[in-house]
Amino acid sequence: MNNLQKRIFTSLIIFPLSIFFIFQGGVVLLLFLLVVFFVGSYELFTIFKKKGTIFFLDLILILALFSIYYLREDNLFSFCILIWVIILCICSDIGGYVFGKIFKWKKLTKISPKKTFSGALGSFVFSLFSLLFMERFVMPRTGEISSYVDWPSGFSFLELNFFFLAIMFSLIAQMGDLTISYFKRLEKIKDTGKILPGHGGIFDRIDGLMFVVILTLVLYKFNIIT
Repeated sequence: MNNLQKRIFTSLIIFPLSIFFIFQGGVVLLLFLLVVFFVGSYELFTIFKKKGTIFFLDLILILALFSIYYLREDNLFSFCILIWVIILCICSDIGGYVFGKIFKWKKLTKISPKKTFSGALGSFVFSLFSLLFMERFVMPRTGEISSYVDWPSGFSFLELNFFFLAIMFSLIAQMGDLTISYFKRLEKIKDTGKILPGHGGIFDRIDGLMFVVILTLVLYKFNIIT
């Protein structure tokens, strides 16, 4: 089994499993996030040597996991926003991979040699698909109960502000990916672990999502996402 096949196989397992715990919420989700935290922290203390790197990445991990739990538990609207940013990060990652493979453009940066300008463009394009997905498949399911909860009047994922947010979140996800790549480059390592075949470690899988979900919580708390 080559690396791509391992990557696909692992994704088919961890994505539904992660979504299951997020939908369960409450104590079940909290236990799942604690497992992610301990595994991620183990990676940091066994792979990285620089204390500053360990402290920074562990702090980002804690803030990201807290953001996921808060958005899941606050109300139906924040839960939908959480689902959206998870799907967006997946779409952004897939778009970068697909466009990067099809269109052989100039390398983006020396930090991550596999990153190209075409891949960055693909990430932006595919991130917009997450809006269509939410509007088509998620919104109809929440419409029946939205009148009973704190739900923005006339809300739609196809509003102009969400297009801007999608592009910004995709940019943050890509920058998060490069940030983790930068720290790995300093340590002269390829992956942060081996727990996820085809992906590497926890941080290799959620590098972009960590930064995006933290920003999402900040924007949500300041009523910028409404």
